[in-house]
Amino acid sequence: MIEKKALYSEYVSRINRTLDYIESNIEKPMTLEELATVANFSKFHFNRIFQSIVGETPFQFILRVRLERAAAFILTNKHESITEIAFKCGFSDISIFSRNFKSHFQVAASKYRVNKSNNSNLSQQDSNSRQSEEQPTPYFCPELQTIKWRTNMKLNKSVEVKELPKMTVAYIRHIGPYKGNDKLFESIWNRLFSWAGPRGLIGGKDFKSLVVYHDDPNVTIEDKLRMSVCITVPAETKVEGEVGKMEIEAAKYVIARFELSAQDFQQAWNWVYGQWFPTSGYQPDDKPCFEMYPEEPKNGKFIVDICVPVKPF
Repeated sequence: MIEKKALYSEYVSRINRTLDYIESNIEKPMTLEELATVANFSKFHFNRIFQSIVGETPFQFILRVRLERAAAFILTNKHESITEIAFKCGFSDISIFSRNFKSHFQVAASKYRVNKSNNSNLSQQDSNSRQSEEQPTPYFCPELQTIKWRTNMKLNKSVEVKELPKMTVAYIRHIGPYKGNDKLFESIWNRLFSWAGPRGLIGGKDFKSLVVYHDDPNVTIEDKLRMSVCITVPAETKVEGEVGKMEIEAAKYVIARFELSAQDFQQAWNWVYGQWFPTSGYQPDDKPCFEMYPEEPKNGKFIVDICVPVKPF
């Protein structure tokens, strides 16, 4: 039984490595042989193995991720044309993009932008009437020589934009629903720490624990959502089984610190996107966002840094 479990974990590890490769190269053409090589499987069996674990063939997965990334850009990068976004997301033919986008979202890309924008404006008007006191205001911090934001948002403790260095992380990945599932997160953290503890990988001044979100829950259906529970590790760390390893590249992030109960996380994320971004002069950049946990939770409260990559608007 243990041997079967270890074998399955090895399969998952190889497929996770392939998912990381796809995500890092989503704008480039990829072949089945190339992906099979990354996974270290025969190209004759790779397609079936991938589908059995992920629930989609490799090229169904690639197409969906490209379309969902394009949908997110259409909403956040309003100064870019749909053609520019399509090319950036790996489509070399705008007609192929348009046909697949309409098939996936049941609406043309241009209509998707208009519909979502109108809905967002209505929601923002309702939100403004309730949350005008939560609007952030920038100020210059002489001590750190940087811009920070003052807020009256009760759950928020601080907001700043800063460069984060490249991080190598060990992770356990989950595909499927996760919102509000405390037991799921607890189980994954326990498994990750049980692996890391005996290897001396927990603690130290640069140690960080974080949860990376690979998909936008407003775009991707729950059954396909991917998230990775992570800890930072030295770059040379060897991983095995269900524990994978990836790099989070150096980038500029907005880091918004909150004190939250389990039910407050969605409100905090909504505030970052709905209140901070529209007044900040920034827009989300094309990299995964994550939650970072600088402290242990106490009395059911979590100190959480919501980290979203940014670029000038």
